[in-house]
Amino acid sequence: MRKIFTFILATTLFISCKETKKEDVVTPKETLEPVKKELTILDSVANAHGFKNWKNITQIQFTFNVDRGENHFNRSWNWRTKSNDVLAISATDTLAYNRASMDSIAKKTNAGFINDKYWLLAPFNLVWDKDNITFTTTKNEEAPISKKPMQKLTIVYGNDGGYTPGDAYDFYFEDDYLIKEWVYRKANAAEPSMSTTWENYTEQNGLKIALDHKNAEGNFKLYFTDVKSISE
Repeated sequence: MRKIFTFILATTLFISCKETKKEDVVTPKETLEPVKKELTILDSVANAHGFKNWKNITQIQFTFNVDRGENHFNRSWNWRTKSNDVLAISATDTLAYNRASMDSIAKKTNAGFINDKYWLLAPFNLVWDKDNITFTTTKNEEAPISKKPMQKLTIVYGNDGGYTPGDAYDFYFEDDYLIKEWVYRKANAAEPSMSTTWENYTEQNGLKIALDHKNAEGNFKLYFTDVKSISE
């Protein structure tokens, strides 16, 4: 009796399968999980300063100031990031140019823009320049000004192209990846060419920008005023 029941059950299952319409058979589609790109320390520092929001920025303006002793210097910039149009304003002149098409005068002015923009957005350059730099990281390194133990990121630019070929920068930061101090070393020299703080952070449209940079002696201050960004 058991054998008969088993035969009838098997026959019923077979008939049921045969009677299933082809269009009723749902074949699950294979879904591929997107491969997540592993973040480097360069990405982590850039993202801590709001790099993911940069794609929404259409315009940024700022005034670059330097106080060295009793001497003061400043120049202002207005950068339309999507079209790469730049308006440069100094005490003696105003120049509008596009960075994709520069004459000799614009190239000379653009060298100043590159310098000032680097001070403003150096964390983003870690990503923008990643194909032209090598980097190393260490922990519990003594920061040059505060003398506190911090993480240290060292980047060295390649010898070809750019305004500062072969130069090196040491970035110091804590667990939040916000830069607290840095060192510039011309031509990757062992001794610092300049060391300053990164302080007085402000946030605009998701960008975190350090407005003030001071040396240990207190006789040099580089700072930004009139910072304004426009987002889509």
